[in-house]
Amino acid sequence: MRALLCVALCSTLALPVLAALKAGDAAPDFTTQASLNGKAFSYSLQDALKKGPVVVYFYPSAYTGGCNAQAHAFAENMEKFQAAGASVVGVSLDSIERLNDFSADPDYCAGKLAVASDADGKIAKSYDLTIHQGKPGMKDSRGKEINHDFAERTTFLVTPDGKVAATIGGVSPTVNVDQALAAVEQLKAGKK
Repeated sequence: MRALLCVALCSTLALPVLAALKAGDAAPDFTTQASLNGKAFSYSLQDALKKGPVVVYFYPSAYTGGCNAQAHAFAENMEKFQAAGASVVGVSLDSIERLNDFSADPDYCAGKLAVASDADGKIAKSYDLTIHQGKPGMKDSRGKEINHDFAERTTFLVTPDGKVAATIGGVSPTVNVDQALAAVEQLKAGKK
């Protein structure tokens, strides 16, 4: 039953992006608690943009099938994103405590990928993403209860001027990562 709920959640949240911000829109700034390699810190998009473009990817929940695969793919490709001059931050409605575990987990974020907490969904809503209500009793891949709502899976490439250069959604979690990397590499090459 748990597996069926996770499959239903992942497939529902992989639907095409309908209302999300589009290329050319201003990306809302945000500051929130994030975690890298199990350590919480204050993450500021504005500060990250001072160093180059940022891939801001929203995902439903740590420790669920598609989200596990997506985090792993981002972690595995982190050197390529960095070589293209970009940083990456994942954002979910998970608590910072769940994200501390997820960010350090060698199977997923592997200490390479920062993940940020949007526990009240305000950041996701500012990016015009749909918030889906969590279902009571839903468990993650570790068997722990998921007690929060879910943002739709959508990735934004934000340029240092605070504009959205690309919006990626409606594809599988690993294809999402591939498309984000291609967008970053195109941006570095000066192509739109």
